[in-house]
Amino acid sequence: MMDLLIKVMADGLVIPVLLLAAYAVLTLPNDKRWQAITRGVVVALTALLFAKFIAQFYQGIRPFETLGVAPRASFLPNPGFPSDHALLVTTATVVTWAATRRKMLSLIVLVLSVLVGLGRVIALVHTPLDIIGGVVCVVLAGLVWYGPRLRQDYYGNQVNKVTGKIKLATRK
Repeated sequence: MMDLLIKVMADGLVIPVLLLAAYAVLTLPNDKRWQAITRGVVVALTALLFAKFIAQFYQGIRPFETLGVAPRASFLPNPGFPSDHALLVTTATVVTWAATRRKMLSLIVLVLSVLVGLGRVIALVHTPLDIIGGVVCVVLAGLVWYGPRLRQDYYGNQVNKVTGKIKLATRK
């Protein structure tokens, strides 16, 4: 029973994360939807590029190999740093929040993403460093592509994070 719970956490929760992120993006108005989709793809590709770059400098050993036990979740035959699962679910989380600003939905996606990362560690297919590496790659990619937009609300108004004052966006 415990093995099934670990497998669901490590692998199965990826599906609801992706479905919720897709729902969040696909329910946006047409003009914002296509921008969110293209920006999400670019964030994912940039994060993957960052991941491949940092993987050249660190190659860990998967915990189940070190311990000499069977893995409790699916894995690719590579060193595992950074975690591809963490890259995927963190990208879904970043895009859900940055594109929609729907706090409750983004929080649900975030919690499920954290459970995926935790499940991967419990399943002995990743170390916490593998998960953190994947998250950092996506956060950096998100800052590259969403950075200026993070100071705006959903409607494009500039928001001063210190004072909370809003400067309305001008329409052309």
